[in-house]
Amino acid sequence: MPSRTERRARRLSPEALADAAVAALLAEAALTPKPGLVDQRGGGAHQDMDWALLRSSAQALRPGFLAMAEAGAQEGGSGDLPRLRARIGLAGRQAEAAMLAASGGINTHRGAIWALGLLVTAAAAWPGLTLRTLALRAGGLARIEDPAAPPSLSLPGGRVCARYGVGGARRQAIAGFPQVIDHGLPALQAARRRGVVEGLARLDALLAIMRQLDDTCLLARGGRRGLVLAQGGAAAVLRAGGCANREGWRRLLKLDQSLRRRRLSPGGAADLLAATLMLDGLAQAPAKEGLEWNATHSLTPQRPIMALGARWPV
Repeated sequence: MPSRTERRARRLSPEALADAAVAALLAEAALTPKPGLVDQRGGGAHQDMDWALLRSSAQALRPGFLAMAEAGAQEGGSGDLPRLRARIGLAGRQAEAAMLAASGGINTHRGAIWALGLLVTAAAAWPGLTLRTLALRAGGLARIEDPAAPPSLSLPGGRVCARYGVGGARRQAIAGFPQVIDHGLPALQAARRRGVVEGLARLDALLAIMRQLDDTCLLARGGRRGLVLAQGGAAAVLRAGGCANREGWRRLLKLDQSLRRRRLSPGGAADLLAATLMLDGLAQAPAKEGLEWNATHSLTPQRPIMALGARWPV
């Protein structure tokens, strides 16, 4: 059976790609329980966010993702990548403004606009690539400087990167999203092959990303100690067999409590989980020539795995 990274993203319209990006954000937000993150139980480590706010923010981003996909479809064959980069940079800033308007000024999805926007653009510009090659093409776009972009140190993420010597979202993109391609997607597929229910498989994918990622959201809130705590906790769940294992589930709940208590949120990992779900959804498109496909079919938000308390769901 070929791995997810060997499968190809199908040729989809810009409208379908924009829908897929929004659906991935909604699926990530709905996944419950996520350690330290906003989910259907509440705000997690955040006092200013909840699930309803994330849904409104995600839906407000559709015009921005559509503009990026249209730019990719129109410019991809021209070879003028700096012009394409400038167009999606403008669309990204407009999407961020829409996000802030929908959220009341709260940064709900800035990192996701960057990651999913690049991937949507690449999928529109160069259809039919393997997921790994698609991610590398998105990385090539990220490598091009956007002269209209604000200075890195004017943004919270840029200041965290400078302080702690990490690459952040930009370096992750330039490298071709290795946390998605080499960790998130393989963990998702491996859990499915074991017969794990979809929600738990997605949690395992999140933890596989958390275990490796130098998450600037965690660094901003908890410094190196907070990052190590989250990475170690994620690794402990996976060593115990993942979320479908009774001991793994217990460790997941322990990690969630620990991150919430310290107000630590792995927001960078959440953005990359959304990217993982979007690419996985694109790879599931049926290969029917000339037939448009709604990529949201595989991204239906899951019902909460744990409704109340610490009941093991399996």
